[in-house]
Amino acid sequence: MSEVAPHPNLVALLTITRREVHRILRIWGQTLMPPAITMTLYFLIFGGLIGSRVGTMDGIRYMDFIVPGLVMMSVIQNSYGNISSSFFGAKFGRHVEELLVSPMPNWVILCGYVAGAVLRGLMVGAIVLAIAMLFTRVRVPHPLVMLSSVLLGATIFSLAGFVNAIYAKKFDDIAIVPTFILTPLTYLGGVFYSIKLLPDWAQAGTHANPIFYMVNAFRYGLLGVSDVPLWVAYALMLGFVLVLGALALYLLHKGVGLRS
Repeated sequence: MSEVAPHPNLVALLTITRREVHRILRIWGQTLMPPAITMTLYFLIFGGLIGSRVGTMDGIRYMDFIVPGLVMMSVIQNSYGNISSSFFGAKFGRHVEELLVSPMPNWVILCGYVAGAVLRGLMVGAIVLAIAMLFTRVRVPHPLVMLSSVLLGATIFSLAGFVNAIYAKKFDDIAIVPTFILTPLTYLGGVFYSIKLLPDWAQAGTHANPIFYMVNAFRYGLLGVSDVPLWVAYALMLGFVLVLGALALYLLHKGVGLRS
């Protein structure tokens, strides 16, 4: 009885994903170590030194309170950074053209790069969570919420990084969005504080920040508390996945920034 050959699209998807994972692991000193060191410093300074003076936040020990935000922050930044640099590198090296002229559909190209970026985000998130266990006892009252929220957050910013890489014309364009948009949104997304501490106008502004909903959904998974209803956070995250996914596929189909 002959074996059934895997579908060509599945082979292509796994090949792109495997190449991305191999790239991440090959240069682990650049992809996995820096966020681990950075987050260790966050735990030491904000959680240990400053946290001892803050006391509690929403009735939760400050060290415990910042763990979900720091994990989600590392996942978001690394998912975004991985795909934006990798896909732009493929554009810069001109080997993205080999993918575009191949028979594989655009959704396979997109899913392959997104899967690689999500896996890097999850690897870094797992490392940061392991580091957090050195400073506090991590409890997971809602594991499905934790896993689904971190997967959605990583997928959203992988898709956003892909769109950034498509429009980027030089390496400087890759750094603009993380520096001037992603970093401010992350720090103002409730990573280090509860929204209840802010005045009304600042609370309204924070509710316009999508990262705020991702952090709170993940915080609910780890701590069982959230500043927003869980269904609102999931509706927003799923909406971003659909919109950004459709935009990325449209740009690939039109060849924006890819065909000269």
